[in-house]
Amino acid sequence: MIKSLLVANRGEIACRIFRTARRLGIRTVAVFSDADALARHTRVADEALHIGPAAARESYLDMGRILEAARLSGAEAIHPGYGFLSENARFAQACTDAGVKFVGPPAAAIAALGSKIVAKTRMCAAGVPVLPGYAGSEQDLGHLERAARAAGLPLIIKPASGGGGKGMQIVRQESELAAALGAARRLAESAFGDGALLLERYLPAPRHVEVQVFADTQGNFVHLGDRDCSTQRRHQKLIEEAPAPALPEEVRARLRAAALVVAREIGYVSAGTVEFLFDGRECYFMEMNTRLQVEHTVTEAVTGVDLVEWQLRIASGEPLPLSQEEVRLQGHAIEARVCAEDPEHGFLPSAGRLALLEWPEMESVRVDAGFASGDTVPDCYDSLLGKVIAWAPGREQAAARLAAALTRTYCAGVRTNERWLARILRSPRFLEVRHDISLLEKSAAEFAGPSAAAPEVLILAALAADMSARAAHGSRPVTPWELTDGFTPNLPAQVGYRFAWAGRRHTVELEYADGQAAAGTLDARTRLAVADVTLTTGTIAARLGERRWHARCRLEGTHVYLWCGTDQYELLLDDPRTQEFAASAATGGLTTPLPGVVVSVAVAVGQKVAAGEVLMVIEAMKMEHTISAPYAGTVGTIHFARGDRVPEASELLELARAKA
Repeated sequence: MIKSLLVANRGEIACRIFRTARRLGIRTVAVFSDADALARHTRVADEALHIGPAAARESYLDMGRILEAARLSGAEAIHPGYGFLSENARFAQACTDAGVKFVGPPAAAIAALGSKIVAKTRMCAAGVPVLPGYAGSEQDLGHLERAARAAGLPLIIKPASGGGGKGMQIVRQESELAAALGAARRLAESAFGDGALLLERYLPAPRHVEVQVFADTQGNFVHLGDRDCSTQRRHQKLIEEAPAPALPEEVRARLRAAALVVAREIGYVSAGTVEFLFDGRECYFMEMNTRLQVEHTVTEAVTGVDLVEWQLRIASGEPLPLSQEEVRLQGHAIEARVCAEDPEHGFLPSAGRLALLEWPEMESVRVDAGFASGDTVPDCYDSLLGKVIAWAPGREQAAARLAAALTRTYCAGVRTNERWLARILRSPRFLEVRHDISLLEKSAAEFAGPSAAAPEVLILAALAADMSARAAHGSRPVTPWELTDGFTPNLPAQVGYRFAWAGRRHTVELEYADGQAAAGTLDARTRLAVADVTLTTGTIAARLGERRWHARCRLEGTHVYLWCGTDQYELLLDDPRTQEFAASAATGGLTTPLPGVVVSVAVAVGQKVAAGEVLMVIEAMKMEHTISAPYAGTVGTIHFARGDRVPEASELLELARAKA
């Protein structure tokens, strides 16, 4: 067995691999960039080595720095995790050449399927069904544009290397083609160091199903069942489950057999996933991920197998622990990816310090987390914070258990998607398996949170803010000017709070009698009696009218976070400074809502633009975001150039409104 292991990765997957390695008595080594100097994965490893700047190209994608870290730490093996160098054949070979075990398939197998272009060609030869398109070696953008027109629309453009849906572009009209090819190439080069692209016929509404395969160095192959990963945004999976539901048994058997054909065709070793698109009748080979998948956890839940342990044992030369006949699948498991993003605003990534991140603790629920309270979410990597996985004897129970676990996940400081995912899991469309990969593209708004806050919620938020302010004084003497008891001579004691939430402003007046909250009035219209208010660590409770309400709460600066029932509310205590950016936009200033890097500047100083015209493209957390003109006008000062790093809430450029 391997004695020491370096994980050439970060975040959730590094922490997950370390957990199994520790159980097996293996010494663990982490690597980190400048952005991850205090990251959780560096704290849970036995040793951690710095490998360079925040930019992935100069740290997690730098093979030389990774191998030097292995040499300095004396690591016997390297596990690549997923993403970064995990499907890089040159890295696998470099590890072997340096005398370090690569925990994954041999370089030849990665080369055979690590490129989607090569994979598609070989699978055609092996008789595995594939989608029509272009998988040639001529990669000039002009040639690709001609090939795309010949293949016909709609089509999907994919980076030939890597995975995770990064860089994929869907083209429905010829006018979109050139820009989509350019964007796909930039993202492919940025994320994987390889700008080669693949073109495929686009199926608008298939399901995404896949098969987990495993092989050892003795020539033994097994599959560990199938999964469904159809709930996606921007081609990246959010909810995955095993086994794939509502799949005809003859299709299931055909998928599993085809996956083993693919693995045998290339002499595969270690963990791999063969992915297919299912259009309701036929399955088409999409790609093989020559690495451990993010969603491997649901397979572990239904098989009772630790796939990382299997990888480590096979890398040590041991045979597969189980034969195909010994593999048993029991029950149903579903995983949700909790990400730092705002699903109700175009899945805009979020970055910053996690004032609170509390994961659920429930029976038959597993959490694989890469972040905890106090950690900082960088703006330069994937937005995944962690995964919550629920197992149950049946699918409906697993979905209910996972939804409950997500509503017991509490995060403050960055925007997250866990409650939005819980609403999907409770929806009839998901439970009845009427969803496909287009679900969120077409129907994301169906799963939005509440558009209006109940009066009780806003009064509860005011009580939380007021009682927290009182508690902050403690028992120390205070002056009358510091008191927040609303005392006014000869009048009822009142304390007022103004909140901004969901684009609206609300005023809550709290009325006190004999030092106790007695009533709350919302927007001078709705008045509720208040009694029995209690504030404990992280919880506010009160009787409002005839009903007792309680909620988790947290105050961070001018933000009041409230978790009430299945919903989360982030209310902003009214502060004139919060209006600065809105005022700037109204007069022609344009700001970025999160840190990022300028990918392109589409305009020049003095240029006249129409409303909606693209001004800049910002890349943040591996995704591109278009900054468009809010109105017709003339471009003034441009504050950032291509390649510049943009801090959060920075003014990007000035736009003088055209005269009517």
